[in-house]
Amino acid sequence: MRLMIRRPRALVLAAAVATTIPLLFSAPAAADGGELTQPVDFTHNVLDEPAPVTGGVFGNGNGQTTSGTAICTTPTSTAANVNTDCEPNLHNETSIAVNPTNPANMIGGANDYQLGLNPGGHVTETILSRAHVTVDGGRTWSEYPLNTDSAYQATGDPAVAFDAAGHAYYATLGFRFVGPTSAQNPDVLVSDSGDGGKTWRNRRVATGSGNFGSVGDLLDKEYVAAWGNGNAIVTFGDFRLGQKGVILSGRIFASVTHDSGTTWSTPTLISGSLDQAFVSIPVVAADGRVYVAFLNTDDLTTGRDSYYVVEVSAATGARVAGPFRVAGVIDGFTDYPIAFGRQTYQDSLFRSWAAGNITADPTNPAHLAVVFSDMRNSTLPAPTNPYQAVTNSDVIVSQSVDRGRTWSPAVAVPRPNDQFMPWGAFDASGRLRIGTFDRGTDPANHRYDYSLATQTGPASFSFATVSTASSDPTRDDRWFAATVDPRFPFATTFLGDYSNIAVVPGTTRVLAYWTDMRETACFAGACRHGEDAFFASVG
Repeated sequence: MRLMIRRPRALVLAAAVATTIPLLFSAPAAADGGELTQPVDFTHNVLDEPAPVTGGVFGNGNGQTTSGTAICTTPTSTAANVNTDCEPNLHNETSIAVNPTNPANMIGGANDYQLGLNPGGHVTETILSRAHVTVDGGRTWSEYPLNTDSAYQATGDPAVAFDAAGHAYYATLGFRFVGPTSAQNPDVLVSDSGDGGKTWRNRRVATGSGNFGSVGDLLDKEYVAAWGNGNAIVTFGDFRLGQKGVILSGRIFASVTHDSGTTWSTPTLISGSLDQAFVSIPVVAADGRVYVAFLNTDDLTTGRDSYYVVEVSAATGARVAGPFRVAGVIDGFTDYPIAFGRQTYQDSLFRSWAAGNITADPTNPAHLAVVFSDMRNSTLPAPTNPYQAVTNSDVIVSQSVDRGRTWSPAVAVPRPNDQFMPWGAFDASGRLRIGTFDRGTDPANHRYDYSLATQTGPASFSFATVSTASSDPTRDDRWFAATVDPRFPFATTFLGDYSNIAVVPGTTRVLAYWTDMRETACFAGACRHGEDAFFASVG
């Protein structure tokens, strides 16, 4: 029963089976040349997506260089927006952290796709997340390998953090392929670095079991937070699969380290009795208390979720209080238009969801905020066809001043058109800042900017556009693309499931890191929009 009800949500929200499991794709239109049959898709966290290029074959070589040696380095740029990618392929699903002991040192995490064209005309693809590292405040970026000695053939779901001593942590999922169209359910990996992101060692924190369609544990959507000297926590979803891959439950687990990532505790269940839980994010408050926010599907009839928060022990990672319900989320089966079985927006095909994050106020340890997006101000029920829908997705905020025990009514941040995949962070003055993909500047509700919303009152926010050029996901994507409506050829089918921001500790400066499509990407004789990891620093 859960499989029948939950499967559409899993496809839309990556709540369960939408991890990096390669499958053959067949859809009304294709990524290149109009063919209906796509190659095996080895791209991170994309179930039933068109492959980036027609004819792609998974490459077994890990494509890594020597640990501590940069793969490549970007030219130095003083532009307001900087492309952090020095490899000419695609990057998305961005995470950023800043070194509190050296704010000029930042690390960006991204899904990095390595594409190659062999002499015989065969395209090879690997997906190994890199560390995008700057030591000059974001003007120059170098890419470093994470796990040069790893047996994993693919990594994704990047999440980065620094502890207070300047030790870095980079969490991913790790995949081993067991055949041309199958992968083992992923493990949770955390790499750590003591030199600002150049040299990394890799640790397996949790082990998945089985593969797609089998009994086992599918681990998904890990995220990391760190504090003090050598302390970090990683949380993740564990989807228990029954016969033929039936999803039996979804629960959240946590593991901690207190020796800079050398050892990690045995993962412990933190979602309590909730068993439809997914996409967890941890945060550490100013007093060292640790909180984790996650979604849980409370209504299996409508498919709508609720946000919950638990407090966990900083010493063990075990749950000590909660789950406390934050707010209901308007993200059910009929709340969004649908493309390829996943939720999307007006005139679009890229998948999306309501997920956001939790953040803690450095000026008040009891003050927390949960940020997400939903369709409460859109016309409901939504037409199933995205090319017949008019959508209005908004950023939603709920706050607590008693350490997550009770929460304010959820309020929408006023803004026309679609805002999605938001990420919140408090600055040193206690102001809530929210980075978001933002279609509010385009009357057609097609092109997005990356914008920063700043709280100016109890329920008021100002918006500032961070990106200096807009991106159009409705057409002409070189990589993840399909054509369903001829007015929108090669529409984007995957932007990643999140992009985020960070605040330089002790300041009001916000660092934004997002998937941007402004630049042209050419591969195998075709040129269209790329997907790049762009950076901006905003006062």
